[in-house]
Amino acid sequence: MHRMLSAAASVLVVIASLIGASGAAYAHTTRNIGPYEVKIGWVSEPAYAGLLNAVELGVTDTRTNAPVTGLEKTLTVEIAAGGLAPVKLEIAPAEDEPGAYRAAVIPTATGAYTFHITGKIDTQSVDEKVESGPNTFDDVTSAQAAQYPTKVPQADDLARQLDDLRSSADEARLLALGALVLALIGLGAALVMARRRA
Repeated sequence: MHRMLSAAASVLVVIASLIGASGAAYAHTTRNIGPYEVKIGWVSEPAYAGLLNAVELGVTDTRTNAPVTGLEKTLTVEIAAGGLAPVKLEIAPAEDEPGAYRAAVIPTATGAYTFHITGKIDTQSVDEKVESGPNTFDDVTSAQAAQYPTKVPQADDLARQLDDLRSSADEARLLALGALVLALIGLGAALVMARRRA
């Protein structure tokens, strides 16, 4: 009886971990564009700043339930974040999955990202803009929580620290320049007073 309960518990743990892992690993959003179903998200979720990832598209023809191939020639993906101008990414078909496409990118800042997919699927025009969030796909988060043994600062943290150092250096330069000007004025005044006395 003990062996049977132990085996059943082991099976339940394995099933629960598989269910949990599959739900966390595939947080994509689905859009219906004409007769096509397009799944959009990150290849690796959670998405971490500073680590290689990719925009992933999965395209299926709902009339035949078949994956749609060859779209790397007709679709374009742009990515944008932080109010910056979007950047076009190169799409390539996924080697391991027909109808899946990936566009590699290293997101360097945390926060929300927008994917803009344009072009054509067969004769169907595509112009879909999707922003990350709780109902679509993950925002990009800091990798520090997953780092071990040493926490490495993110690029945007380093940039902020560098800006702070530059600002401090600029203030120090201004103070030094001000002190130099005051010293020169004082020296000039001393020379004028010495000449008057002579």
